[in-house]
Amino acid sequence: MVLGKVKSLTISFDCLNDSNVPVYSSGDTVSGRVNLEVTGEIRVKSLKIHARGHAKVRWTESRNAGSNTAYTQNYTEEVEYFNHKDILIGHERDDDNSEEGFHTIHSGRHEYAFSFELPQTPLATSFEGRHGSVRYWVKAELHRPWLLPVKLKKEFTVFEHIDINTPSLLSPQAGTKEKTLCCWFCTSGPISLSAKIERKGYTPGESIQIFAEIENCSSRMVVPKAAIYQTQAFYAKGKMKEVKQLVANLRGESLSSGKTETWNGKLLKIPPVSPSILDCSIIRVEYSLMVYVDIPGAMDLLLSLPLVIGTIPLHPFGSRTSSVSSQCSMNMNWLGLSLPERPEAPPSYAEVVTEEQRRNNLAPVSACDDFERALQGPLFAYIQEFRFLPPPLYSEIDPNPDQSSEDRPSCPSR
Repeated sequence: MVLGKVKSLTISFDCLNDSNVPVYSSGDTVSGRVNLEVTGEIRVKSLKIHARGHAKVRWTESRNAGSNTAYTQNYTEEVEYFNHKDILIGHERDDDNSEEGFHTIHSGRHEYAFSFELPQTPLATSFEGRHGSVRYWVKAELHRPWLLPVKLKKEFTVFEHIDINTPSLLSPQAGTKEKTLCCWFCTSGPISLSAKIERKGYTPGESIQIFAEIENCSSRMVVPKAAIYQTQAFYAKGKMKEVKQLVANLRGESLSSGKTETWNGKLLKIPPVSPSILDCSIIRVEYSLMVYVDIPGAMDLLLSLPLVIGTIPLHPFGSRTSSVSSQCSMNMNWLGLSLPERPEAPPSYAEVVTEEQRRNNLAPVSACDDFERALQGPLFAYIQEFRFLPPPLYSEIDPNPDQSSEDRPSCPSR
């Protein structure tokens, strides 16, 4: 009997989105199939799957111990989010080579379904960094008697969603910095920088509107610039390794001495980047908008505004809300409302209270005890009469204008 061969072993996921990309979040069910194609018959001990999610960091540092002695210090740390194993064919033990423990698979294509649930607890977003990563994968292993196992690993993506439609991420970010240049005993005027953005949270593909004012009172030519930076921080054994990368930048016009430049919503687009990672204990990914003034021959004037890159984009109403919070001193045209040029006059008294209602309400009330007889006195009649008196006629001219400065009594001198 000629034994068959394994032609292919693949893994496919049942995708939850229209883009046909396996993307999940905490609490989702990950399901899919292990596809096996064989030519001829094969005998199999087991077909297993192993699913795992973990964050891992690793870097090395060279140390000098003196006397020309150097060594390398390794820093590693790992956090496991889940570890799931399942058997699709066969049994648990791989060392059992007895004939009754084998399963025969005939020639052709075969599918074996698998399914497992991600933990409900927050998971770190999939990430590949300089000194660490967050990975999620499913591995299939086909074990056959007297042969090496066939293995295949396939990764899937996990997003821990960050909704930027929260008050903390919709709040405007602003700051001001100033720098005075000195050269020996000479001091030039200051360089001032003020910048503001509408909110803290954005999603990839959005453009950040930068409102800034740069004033150059120094004697040098300066250049205002802006840039988005990603900061990757890795933690292991009480140490921290940080990597800072430029994501996007822009350049303003050169400013000569005594000049001022204003940015009225200068746009800086966010390219496709990883979302912020804020809940992982060993890897942290943060973003910032750096608005700065490039000063030749001196340290730049820097202003850093924090950013959070999320996964759930801004709702239409949220954008209007953030616009109001960041530009509350401006007009309210965003609401589509406009105040009338002149207020509308209120209705006349006759349109609201008829003469018959007024007379009926002024009729005396029958008394049955001392309290009610007291209410029939002059005070009660005054209250009732006052309640139904017509209001003064409406007029846009104040009938009692303020006294002129000549008629007002002067304040006594102190």
